[in-house]
Amino acid sequence: MRAVSFSAYGDPSVLTVVESEVPEPGPGQVRVAVRAAGVNPIDVKVRSGQLAQGEPLPAPRVPGLEVSGVVDAVGEGVTGTAVGDAVVGWAVGGYAEYALSSTFAAKPEALTWQEAASLPVAGEAAVRALRVLAPQRGETLLVNGASGAVGGIAVQLAVADGVTVVGTAGGANLDGVRARGALATPYGEGLAQRVRALAPRGVDAVLDAAGHGVLPDAIALRGGVDRIVTLADPAAFDLDVPFLSKAEDQTVRTLDTLLTAAAEGRITPPASRVMALDEAAEAHREWERKSSGKFVLVP
Repeated sequence: MRAVSFSAYGDPSVLTVVESEVPEPGPGQVRVAVRAAGVNPIDVKVRSGQLAQGEPLPAPRVPGLEVSGVVDAVGEGVTGTAVGDAVVGWAVGGYAEYALSSTFAAKPEALTWQEAASLPVAGEAAVRALRVLAPQRGETLLVNGASGAVGGIAVQLAVADGVTVVGTAGGANLDGVRARGALATPYGEGLAQRVRALAPRGVDAVLDAAGHGVLPDAIALRGGVDRIVTLADPAAFDLDVPFLSKAEDQTVRTLDTLLTAAAEGRITPPASRVMALDEAAEAHREWERKSSGKFVLVP
């Protein structure tokens, strides 16, 4: 099979398309004939060595943590699915023609392969952050990075639950934030004052999905660090703000929640640019240039 692999940490040029053995599913796994694979910030960080802490890459690695596709083989102990079923889930080695998955769900017919593959990683992060913050109907939630994949899903899920959302984004993306049902304001100096103008009764919780040094403003708006979380800013460790780095909600229940909401039109999947498997390096370059939207690879 064709797969994208890297044998050393470095810039996107270390990603190359190679011929590799088709993986065999172990207990609890299925093999998926990949139709689409999502590209995520964690893929870029792993490839660059940012998370390696100086250790050399132990073996060639195929990146990719989410896929959609057709079940091609079923491992021992797997029930409720069969060869030929259309599925979406978290994966091992998703940038390939075949990948393994142990947590997956049926793909709704209403979603394209690309839309489905864009949901698991960003959607899980959004669901996890909202679970921790627990915004309630009638409360106001500030989402920093509301035009991104994670922030966009969080905005839509919260709005669907009756939460008032104030979303920050770059100037070119503010209309998109409003289209998701949020009040929109740009990043930058004076953010706290602009948020107060949009939410004069105050902000009940803050989700930072983008960084940009927003945490001091978030603390000022909340009058402390209660009900503030970040997925993006390591300054959190000095400010006593929770940094949600561990994906704790990678469950079939989370997938079903996301897929059902997308199929029913309550959230719009973040997939925005589809690229060929051979363009994986370019997808990483584009992400490092801070291009907006979500990249999905198609074998």
